Amino acid sequence: MEIPPSGDTPPTPLCETLHRDFRDDPPKGDFPLQKKSPKLCGSNYPLSIAFIVVNEFCERFSYYGMRAVLTLYFLSFFHWDENLSTAVYHAFSALCYFTPVIGAIMADSWLGKYKTIIYLSIVYVVGHLIKSVGAIPSLGNQAVHVVLSMVGLFLIALGTGGIKPCVSAFGGDQFEEEHTSERSKFFSIFYLSINAGSLISTFVTPVLRGDVKCFGEDCYALAFGVPAALMVLALVVFIAGSGLYRKTPPQGNVLLQVCKCIGFAIKNRLKNRSREIPKRDHWLDWASEKYSKQLIGEVKMVTRVLFLFIPLPMFWALFDQQGSRWTLQATKMNADFGIYVLQPDQMQFLNPLLILVFIPIFDLGLYPLINMCKLNFTPIRKMATGMILAGLAFGLAAVIEVKINETDMPRLVPKESLIRVLNLAKNPVQVTIQDKDLFQQPVESFQNPAEYSKLILNGEQQSLHFTLQHQGLTLAFNYTVKEKSVYSLIVFEAQGSLSSRLITDLEAKPENGLAAVRFINALNQDVNLTINSKRFIAVQKNYSASEYSLLERDIYNNGKCMTETGEFPLELGLLDFGASYTVVITNISGGAVETWKSEDIKANNVHMAWQLPQYLLISAGEVMFSITGLAFSYSQSPASMKSVLQAGWLLTVAVGNTFVLIVAEAAPMAQWAEFVLFTVLLFAVCIIFSIMGYFYVSVDPEDLEEKEEKRETSSRGNMIGLVTQKTKL
Repeated sequence: MEIPPSGDTPPTPLCETLHRDFRDDPPKGDFPLQKKSPKLCGSNYPLSIAFIVVNEFCERFSYYGMRAVLTLYFLSFFHWDENLSTAVYHAFSALCYFTPVIGAIMADSWLGKYKTIIYLSIVYVVGHLIKSVGAIPSLGNQAVHVVLSMVGLFLIALGTGGIKPCVSAFGGDQFEEEHTSERSKFFSIFYLSINAGSLISTFVTPVLRGDVKCFGEDCYALAFGVPAALMVLALVVFIAGSGLYRKTPPQGNVLLQVCKCIGFAIKNRLKNRSREIPKRDHWLDWASEKYSKQLIGEVKMVTRVLFLFIPLPMFWALFDQQGSRWTLQATKMNADFGIYVLQPDQMQFLNPLLILVFIPIFDLGLYPLINMCKLNFTPIRKMATGMILAGLAFGLAAVIEVKINETDMPRLVPKESLIRVLNLAKNPVQVTIQDKDLFQQPVESFQNPAEYSKLILNGEQQSLHFTLQHQGLTLAFNYTVKEKSVYSLIVFEAQGSLSSRLITDLEAKPENGLAAVRFINALNQDVNLTINSKRFIAVQKNYSASEYSLLERDIYNNGKCMTETGEFPLELGLLDFGASYTVVITNISGGAVETWKSEDIKANNVHMAWQLPQYLLISAGEVMFSITGLAFSYSQSPASMKSVLQAGWLLTVAVGNTFVLIVAEAAPMAQWAEFVLFTVLLFAVCIIFSIMGYFYVSVDPEDLEEKEEKRETSSRGNMIGLVTQKTKL
C-alpha cells in the first residue's frame, strides 16, 4: 500500500517542476495562462481537487483490485506452478515501479502533467480491457489468453506507473501559493482516497472472482472487468474537470539533469587521471566545468541519501509477497470464519485496514510515549525496527508453512511411489507385495485407510506381484507401478470371488482450497450423479472409478443418483478445504443411496486466522519503515532534489520485486525454507543498514547549501591541463 510522508510539508512528486536555472529548453506547446479555480463551498480549496480525489480513488481501486486476484489467476486459469506465478506477479509489480520515471520525464520535459495523465490513462484503460478479454475462457486457446494478459499487464504497468508521480503533483498545482495549509491537508485527503480504494477493492474483487461463477468456473473476466470499469470512470471524471484545472507547462526534468551531472563527473574524472592534475575534494567536483556549484552541491546532498537507499529493496522484497506467496499460503488454509468463508486473496485487505488503524496509534500514542521515556528513537532506528518487524512476520509465515505441510502429500523422488488398500469386501483381507515389507496387518472391511505406504521401485516403472488372502483363499495379481505416482488398491468381491483393481490417486492437494471427490460404483448397474444441480458424473458398474471432480468447500446433501431403477437422493456431507475424497456407492435400499466416504488427503487444518499476526507485524513495519523513510529522505535533501529522491524510493520497490522474481525462478526451494531465507536476508540487511545509519550525519540542506556557496575551492586552478574538450561552460 502507498504511504504518505509524515510531517507538515506535502510530498514533492517525481514530476515536480524545476527551477528555471536548471532548464535546458523553454516550455513547449500551447499552455493557457493560470487562472483561479472556483472554490469548494466558499473555502480555499479549489473545486478541481474533487475531480482529482475521485479519480485517484477509482484508479487505486482499479489497480489494487486487479492485482489482488492476479496470482490466483496465473495459478488457476493458466495452470502455472507457484514459482512461475510468483515470478510473473513480481515482474509486473517491478515494472509498475520502474515506469514512474518514464511518466515523470514525459510530464516534466514534454507534455506536462495534465496531458501525461490523460494519455497514459487511456493506455491504462486499454490495458485493463485487454486483460479482461484475455480472461474469457471461450476466447481462443491458452496461448491467446497468455498473450492478451501479458500485453494487458504491460500497458497497465505503463499506465499506473506513468501517472503515479503526476496525479498528486497535479493536485498540488491547483492551489495558490498562499494556501499552503490547504495544500497540505489535500495530500492527507489524497492518500486517504488511495487507502480507501485499496481497502475496498482488495475485499470486493476476490468476492467477484470466487463467489460469482461464469463460464463454469471462477469469474476472472468479471474480477478484471470491474477494475477496468473503475479505470474508465476515473478517466471520465478527470476529463470532466478539465475546464477547472490550473495547468502548468513542462519545465525540464531534474532527474535527467542529475543523471547528466553524475555522468559528466565520472567521465571527466576518468579522462583526467594524470597525477599532475590536482585532486578535488569530492568526486562530483569533476562536473564543475559544465555545471553550477549550486547544482553540484545539491547532487552531493541527494547522493548521500541515495546511498542509504541501497539496502532498502530487501524490505520491499518481503512486503510485496503479501499478494503472491502469502496469498498462495492462504489457499492451503481453513478459511471458515463461521459466519463467512473468506477467499484466500481477500486476506490482503488487512494491510490497508491495519495501516489506517496504525498511523494514528503510532503518531498519537507510541511515538509520544517513546519520547516521554527519553529514548532517542531516530528515523534510522525506526526504519531498522520496521525491517525487524517484517523479518519476524516472515519467520511466523515459515512456522505456519511447516504446520500446513503436515497435511500435504509426501514429496516423491525418482523410483518412489505411494500405495494404500481400500477393502470393499465383506471380510478382512491380507495383502502382500512380493519383495516388499508392507501391510503387516489384515485390512478390515471398509476400514478407513491408513497413511499411504512408500514403494521403492527398481526403475521408472516396475511390475509388482500382489497376493490377496481372504477366507483361506489366495489370489495373485500383477500390476505395473510408475515412479512418482500415488495408487489405491481396491479389493472387492465379484461373482463370488475376490478381485482387485489398481487406480491412480491425486499426487497433491487440490489447489486454491478446493475439495476433490471421486466415486466408485459398487452396484451392478451404471449410475449418473448430479451434484449441486450442475455437475454431471457418469460411473460405470462393477467397481469402476470416476475421475476426480473439484468442488468448492461446502456441505453437499442435495445431490442425485440416477440408475436404471430410478432416481435417488445423494448425500455427501462436508467436502472440506484442500481435502480429497473417495465415495463408494455401496447399495440402494429404502429409496436411498448408501455410500461410504474415505478421506484420501487430509483437509486443511490450519486456520487462516493464523495469518493475522503476520499482517499485524508487516503492517506495523510498513508504518515505521515507509512513512519514516520518506519523511527522513525529504528532510535531508534540497527542495529541487525531492523528485530525484522520489524516483530513488520508487526504484527500491522495483528492485525488491525483481529480487523476488529471481529467487522464485532461479532458486526453487521448499516454501518454508524460502520464508526463512528472506527472514535471514532482511535481518542481515538490517544490520548493514544500521551500521550505515550509525555513521550517517544528519544535515540541514539549507545550512549545507550556504556552506557550499561560501566554500573556497581551487577548482578554477585545477582546470589547468584537463583533457576535456568541447565542453559547454
